[in-house]
Amino acid sequence: MKKLNITAEAFELMQKHAEATYPNECVGFFYGKEDDTIRYIEEAREVPNSKEGDQRRRFEVHPKDYMQAERYALENDITLLGVYHSHPEHPAIPSEHDLKVAQPFFSYIIVSVKGGKSVKVRSWQLNNENIFEEEEIG
Repeated sequence: MKKLNITAEAFELMQKHAEATYPNECVGFFYGKEDDTIRYIEEAREVPNSKEGDQRRRFEVHPKDYMQAERYALENDITLLGVYHSHPEHPAIPSEHDLKVAQPFFSYIIVSVKGGKSVKVRSWQLNNENIFEEEEIG
């Protein structure tokens, strides 16, 4: 697993987005560069939670938003490194649903929000056995 190095601006955007959408889940993408050991997250961008129904327990990314994220990365010569989302009133650990929709390459940053305030941010990536392992944020 790689270590994540997140700019203050990107980190703050993720937390503020999570707080602004509370009690619903938020979702967005993050971009940057990477080497053999570190992912340098330079930018985060919000996307709408397109989940029909109860958004307090689930998020969904519309395929059009995912395609726009890929295009944005190409046009700006950066790498789409992962997805962030929030867990309102739940810990920043992946759910069974998160595991079902995860892709191996991406990092998954989860922001735990309690009472409308961001309390914990953790990141996860699938290993070769399709199990989430925590990534260090530094």
